Amino acid sequence: MPSTGRRVDSEWRAALVDITPAMVAGMPFAALCGALAVAKGLSPAEVVTMSLLVFAGSAQFAAIEMWSYPVPVFAIAISTLLINTRHVLMGMSLRPKLEALSATQRAFGCFTLADENWALAERRARVRGISPTYFLVMGIVFWANWVLWSFAGALLGPVLGDPRRLGADFAFTAILVALIVSLCRGRRSGGVVAAAGGTAALVRLVIGSPWHVPSGALAGIVAAAILPRDTP
Repeated sequence: MPSTGRRVDSEWRAALVDITPAMVAGMPFAALCGALAVAKGLSPAEVVTMSLLVFAGSAQFAAIEMWSYPVPVFAIAISTLLINTRHVLMGMSLRPKLEALSATQRAFGCFTLADENWALAERRARVRGISPTYFLVMGIVFWANWVLWSFAGALLGPVLGDPRRLGADFAFTAILVALIVSLCRGRRSGGVVAAAGGTAALVRLVIGSPWHVPSGALAGIVAAAILPRDTP
């Protein structure tokens, strides 16, 4: 029994250590989201509700950008759906690695899934199994961090000013790029990342958001299907 307790404590600590850099990077990003939402006419309570129920930074930014009165519900729904299609692929990639979790744990854990904790879970799965404690703790604290700081941004945004002037909004992008690079193993995975990233960047430049998200995902799938596996 003591050994089981030690394992749980170890998983808690590992989850917190792994997710902390992403939480720190997400603080100004979440605060900016809250500040922009209030500037568009949402109340702090509405900002908190959106962060609690949606918890998808890029989709929330897209919705806030399009927000007007009357609210274009259909356009916002389609845009956020396209942006969040990547979560289907993220969930599919993690499914075989979450065998230790019950169906309820998987459902709740994947509700709190974001790009960063997905990449961290994939990295951990390379060296050991993903335990329920690790996956749920990492997701819950990341989710709570986003809600807290988006609320802070909603309250203090007009006082603090725009974090983008300091480049703080790039912190999430930088940490995700580092995590994706750490997952690359050989020419095949590098080719998949290059195909997905290059296609997404090109579509974003030529057509615009949110079409770059499904386009990049589709290009990555095609590259994974046609590129030969690396020789051991």
